[in-house]
Amino acid sequence: MLKRSHVIYTGRVQGVGFRYTVRQLAHGFDVVGFVRNLDDGRVEMAIEGEEEELKRFIQHIGDSDLGPYIRNTTVEWQPLTGEFRDFSIRL
Repeated sequence: MLKRSHVIYTGRVQGVGFRYTVRQLAHGFDVVGFVRNLDDGRVEMAIEGEEEELKRFIQHIGDSDLGPYIRNTTVEWQPLTGEFRDFSIRL
């Protein structure tokens, strides 16, 4: 079942290559969406794909070299919008 996930990462997630690493990791998964820095120091990610693939991708980010920088991950499941064609970094 196709779904959308809105994820917020907190911790030391800016200034450590977080967005670029997430974009690189996304190439190994069947997901589309974006990742971007927020003004308050958090990182936001919106992704769409099969629910299980989204869960695996989110877990993989936490298990990657980024894991030590993440203090908290908040995941909200949302209806699919179909707005994405690839995975990108938004400014």
